[in-house]
Amino acid sequence: MNSMLLLRISSAGSGVRGLLLFVAAFAWVLFSPLLFAHGVEEGDALFIEQVTGAQWLPFIYLGAKHMVTGYDHLLFLAGVIFFLYRMKDVGIYVTLFAVGHSVTLLYGVLSETHVNAYIVDAIIGFSVVYKAMDNLGAFRRWFGFQPNTKAAVLVFGFFHGFGLATKLQDFTLSDDGLVANILAFNVGVEIGQLMALGVILIAMNFWRRTDVFPRQAFAANVLLMSAGFMLMGYQLTGLYTVS
Repeated sequence: MNSMLLLRISSAGSGVRGLLLFVAAFAWVLFSPLLFAHGVEEGDALFIEQVTGAQWLPFIYLGAKHMVTGYDHLLFLAGVIFFLYRMKDVGIYVTLFAVGHSVTLLYGVLSETHVNAYIVDAIIGFSVVYKAMDNLGAFRRWFGFQPNTKAAVLVFGFFHGFGLATKLQDFTLSDDGLVANILAFNVGVEIGQLMALGVILIAMNFWRRTDVFPRQAFAANVLLMSAGFMLMGYQLTGLYTVS
């Protein structure tokens, strides 16, 4: 009897820690200085402006760093894998996302296709809202239909890729080695995505084993949705302020 009680208390405590991880992530997004400077750090920016020729390793590092610190991308990925329990499903959805953002990242920079960064980042914020609503079953409950989740991840991947492209387009990139450097940056993004995804999956699997996960999942997705709305609001405010 006592062992069962201790097990439940331990499970509840683990569940609370899992929820607190989401709360901490939400608070970090809310108060992070990165929210107000979502781009490339000053030292990295200086390197990008001055570099010439193919620089594979530095650009792989920059791509990985940008993804690991890219809170908007990570929030969306967390929402995508929230209720995915099989590694096969995780692989399918993450691959769709990777294909989407790789295509538009490479196309946007190499073709010099310019898009409004505020609008793109607002759509990226909406992608977080969408995924949280999807996890909560809001579409079926409110509208009576379920959007194709795989298609949605691919489409939002396109916008996330344009978001990455707009960050690089802020700089004057040398034509010497441009293709190699952008490919290296994209490889780095994929490496950073896998690293971050690994950490998220470990935390999620630990949390899912607790008895309180089903109850806390609702609160976590509400927080996820709130973060998405906040990101949208900030970007739309910037759009109308700058305009």
